[in-house]
Amino acid sequence: MNINQIADIIGANVIGTKQVDVLWLLTDSRSLSFPENTLFFALNSGHRDGAAYINILYQRGVRAFVVGPLFTITDAQPYPEAVFLIVGNTLNALQQLAAFNRSRFDIPVVGITGSNGKTIVKEWLYQLLRHDYAITRSPRSYNSQIGVPLSVWQINQQTTLGIIEAGISQPDEMQRLEPIVKPTIGVITNLGDAHQDNFTSLEQKCREKLTLFRHAQVLIYPQDNGVIAKCVAEMNLPATLSWGQSGNADVRFVQKTIDSIIYQYKGAQYSFPFPYAFVEDAFVCLLVMLYLGYSPKQISQMFADIEPIAMRLEVKQGHNNTLIINDSYNSDLTSLRIALDMLDQRAEAQQLTKTIIISDIPQQAIDDNTLYQQVFTLCKARKIDNIITIGTHISKYADSTMHVYMSTDDFLSSAQIRQFKDTAILLKGARSFRFERISALLEQRLHETKLEVNLSALVANLNHFRSLLRPTTKIVSMVKANAYGVGAIAVAKTLQHYRADYLAVAVADEGVELRNNGIFLPIIVMDPEAVAMDAIISYHLEPNIYNLTTLYDFMLAVERAGLTDYPIHIKIDSGMHRLGFEWDDMNQLITILKTGKSDDGMFSFPSDLVKVKSVFSHLAGADDPKFDEFTLQQIHAFSRCADKLIGSFDYKILKHILNSAGMERFAQYQFDMARLGISHYGFSALPNVKLQNVCTLKTIVLQVKTVKAGESIGYSRKTFLTRDSRIAVIPIGYADGFDRHLSNGVGEVLINGKRCKIAGNICMDQAMVDVTDVPNVKQGDEVIVFGDELPIEEMAEKLGTITYEVLTSISPRVSRVYYQE
Repeated sequence: MNINQIADIIGANVIGTKQVDVLWLLTDSRSLSFPENTLFFALNSGHRDGAAYINILYQRGVRAFVVGPLFTITDAQPYPEAVFLIVGNTLNALQQLAAFNRSRFDIPVVGITGSNGKTIVKEWLYQLLRHDYAITRSPRSYNSQIGVPLSVWQINQQTTLGIIEAGISQPDEMQRLEPIVKPTIGVITNLGDAHQDNFTSLEQKCREKLTLFRHAQVLIYPQDNGVIAKCVAEMNLPATLSWGQSGNADVRFVQKTIDSIIYQYKGAQYSFPFPYAFVEDAFVCLLVMLYLGYSPKQISQMFADIEPIAMRLEVKQGHNNTLIINDSYNSDLTSLRIALDMLDQRAEAQQLTKTIIISDIPQQAIDDNTLYQQVFTLCKARKIDNIITIGTHISKYADSTMHVYMSTDDFLSSAQIRQFKDTAILLKGARSFRFERISALLEQRLHETKLEVNLSALVANLNHFRSLLRPTTKIVSMVKANAYGVGAIAVAKTLQHYRADYLAVAVADEGVELRNNGIFLPIIVMDPEAVAMDAIISYHLEPNIYNLTTLYDFMLAVERAGLTDYPIHIKIDSGMHRLGFEWDDMNQLITILKTGKSDDGMFSFPSDLVKVKSVFSHLAGADDPKFDEFTLQQIHAFSRCADKLIGSFDYKILKHILNSAGMERFAQYQFDMARLGISHYGFSALPNVKLQNVCTLKTIVLQVKTVKAGESIGYSRKTFLTRDSRIAVIPIGYADGFDRHLSNGVGEVLINGKRCKIAGNICMDQAMVDVTDVPNVKQGDEVIVFGDELPIEEMAEKLGTITYEVLTSISPRVSRVYYQE
């Protein structure tokens, strides 16, 4: 659409005459690819005003912007070549434009909602139907108030079927999404507790979700879910299709075997091949296909080719200072843009060149010529240094600057695969090309025990705590102790990308490491040592000043460096009695900060060496209600000192005392900033709050052996078997952080979904596990040490310690694998 059409659709007032043909909608300035055909929506998230990025985008070539009602002609003057569409609400305008685009096409659209399973259903439907339809579908999990309109905008003249996810976290949100998606086929996968805190009951949440289907031709739902069945019955829809085990279901589940599903439909029994879990999601796909007119025989043939969904984008270290970004989740144009965002982010942070290895893309909605022209335009817009194509289709359109291979085998046998150095490599291959073989050759072979870190969950937890605070309140993300053992560089890069306000480390070395790896956010050093003052200044770190000696040492270093107004942070001891100034110190401290001099002659510096950026304290027991009175005493003592300090200066000084638990339990005392630490990783101080798990510690089974009753297991013969047993050996020991106190039946691991007790003493490098009651355990099987189904809190409780210690004890030799969902 041209910019004038869009202005009419969204009812905008226009500043500027620039004519722009819009192909791309942008809400995140970091994802820009085609500036000359991009329309940027300056969304206001509460914490970030999108209008702040207009200047950056204008410099990068964007000329069309949708802005809010406060934008004026004066604001537009620095951008003479731009056109601005002024609307009352930029998010409403984005949704209105997407709804208009949807109304232009009379095609079937599958709308999918539910508490989980939405993305798997969407991707399996795409696999099953892509040979018969030109499909436009939501990229990844674009199911929010912003993601849905961005997904629907992709529907075009070539699309013959849409598959769109829609999720909600608040009442009334689905009412906004329904006219955008306008589904003809509705799917609700299930109903769970996700976001339940924002609804009065499951019934309310169910009705809200079902609002998406009020104009649908048919609704597919699980009959055995009583809440869903009840709410569906109330809707009076023209048609429904249900599945379940009960006789009332239209399609009845009969049995799941190892490699197939048996079901009953219209009085006859059928089956289709299905060797995976996620039976509910498979049934949803089955019912959609039955509704579309496929026969059970056709469906069985089509399910034979279905493949599991890799719902994450992994980052691993490779040989010769390379970084491997393995994206086997989607193979289409939109997912390529998302993966290129990560490639940009990681390569820039580690000062690496950029390489992409990309295969044929099985996309039907546009012709090959247009598709691959857009692929290569995207890559060149992101300044990819090295483009490698694999496949007969994409290689036809490659130019002389690219490296061309007809098959994955051709590439694997080439010399090029052994020549990568100092580069970030994005693997973007359709499943049939089996790019996992490329990944295996490029990756460093590491210890089989690994800590998997879900960076998407980390961001979700950060945003949860943002929602507890005022939009103006800043968050300091604590990344000390290698980000609690999770990996400071990867965590800090993610927090920086998602626009955290501040980072904090324990010692200067930790801050130096972050600076050397591309972190430019302000960083507080909580425990600055005298020997580190010069390094703090050299790397633009900001020290915590907690006594006069530390202040003296730092002012001396600042004077030596010839600097002025260097930012510092003042620590108050409000009752924890660890570090900090107290009330009796305040007058002397203020005098020194204002004048540079002290009455005793110790301080004699210029008055402008340092400038107080913040004053803060630390709560000793904010997570425990029995200490609430003491916590309030701490807050009062801190405020008394902080207010005296702040009132003595004529510039802004930030004030903060809340930690993770404090944000949840004492948000009324959030002041100007709050510090988020362990809760980044999914640990809440409140019993009913479910944060997302970030870390999963995994290993594998090395060997399984049968041991007779009466025999002992391990060093010191602490465990004697009372029955003939099968014992699995796993490559994790106390040198990896698997505490020896978990030996002899105290600790457990998860193998094939079953809990298995530790047998014998944990060794330095291995442990033994009793798998007698778990069938078919074999060498190479995955072992979960802690994760979603075996919470780290359980391990901490058995050890009589806290989650902090368990996480920070994980050895550096355990590889960290980072991924985004």
